[in-house]
Amino acid sequence: MNKSVQKQFDLIKRGCVEIIPEDELVRKLERSIKAKKPLIVKAGFDPSAPDIHLGHTVLLRKLKHFQDLGHEVHFLIGDFTGRMGDPSGKTTARIRMSKEEVLSNAKTYKKQIFKILDAKKTKIDFNSRWCDNMKFEEVINLTSHYTVARMLERDDFAKRYKDNRPISIMEFLYPLVQGWDSVQMKADIELGGTDQKFNLLVGRDLQREYDQEPQVILTMPILEGLDGVEKMSKSLNNTIGITDEAGDMFGKILSISDELMFRYYELLTDLPLGEVKQLQKDIREGLIHPKKAKVNLAKEIVSFYHSAKTAEKAAEEFDRIFKEKKHPTNVPKVKPGIDISQSVGTVPFLASLGLNKSKSELRRLASQGAVKINGKKAGEKDTLVIKAGDVVQIGKREFIQIDI
Repeated sequence: MNKSVQKQFDLIKRGCVEIIPEDELVRKLERSIKAKKPLIVKAGFDPSAPDIHLGHTVLLRKLKHFQDLGHEVHFLIGDFTGRMGDPSGKTTARIRMSKEEVLSNAKTYKKQIFKILDAKKTKIDFNSRWCDNMKFEEVINLTSHYTVARMLERDDFAKRYKDNRPISIMEFLYPLVQGWDSVQMKADIELGGTDQKFNLLVGRDLQREYDQEPQVILTMPILEGLDGVEKMSKSLNNTIGITDEAGDMFGKILSISDELMFRYYELLTDLPLGEVKQLQKDIREGLIHPKKAKVNLAKEIVSFYHSAKTAEKAAEEFDRIFKEKKHPTNVPKVKPGIDISQSVGTVPFLASLGLNKSKSELRRLASQGAVKINGKKAGEKDTLVIKAGDVVQIGKREFIQIDI
């Protein structure tokens, strides 16, 4: 492998779980360099949620690596497949989305991805462009290129079949349509999470069936969320959104475990892997405190999505709240929805502030000591005397100032 190919290969391989197969990737890179022709790199995104979080950025950052290497990145929005529902990893059929929901989420995606990708170098496409106009005869022809036996090799299908749980024919069509996308786009490389491996392999098989050179597959890890166990997912409330306020983003990153921190360093920053390993060694040997490394990680990520100046302010604000036990410098003012000229109960008072929390949740927070008035805990059954200017803290990072 010559130096230029090796340089590209090393960057591409960073953070990957699998490259299938590596030798084909090397050959494609060699040919690309020799012919001065960029490779077509595809990643598909079903717009099932309107906001992008750091879990999504694992793929986006890898696409950016390909852009930096001069290759042609295609960001495919699965507006057609999004209406089908991806069964990958599901034990039951996924709820299908309406066309309006899909298109609304797609618009938000398009606004957010350019926080990472270069807008001038990114080709955005929609798979409805070729799927909406397919004739039924063409669909039948597509299904003839894959067998039911092959479909049942996929873990989630195999488990459901074994447990005598229903699998619709439509769910079998999903990986075929994703593979058909690769045929239509003549993709050289396709990226996806480890849960997409089967679908990506279908793309390789279909390209062979349609006399195309099969795409190389890169599978990327599924990033764990704030709990360090489950994958980052909005439904699990363990996400860090790329549009989160700088202070929230900073605080959330500091809340992750020391072990997870190094995974975030590898997948969410451009710090050389050698330096990440050295940092891990220094912490293990007690030369660097884990907290310092985590603060640096938070600054790195916040700087990327906001700015270095904003990251520094977020760090100062975090220290102000958690070290100096003071409230933030800019606290929103709220007028209570009840009369506070007389003493009030904690939960009714909190409920009057429009916090978008149920009374049962407010009761739980107060009983756990997570509610404070001017730094003093307010219990669930306490009676409060509230005045203008008082600062209410709910949880670790939510503050409001009482206005009258």
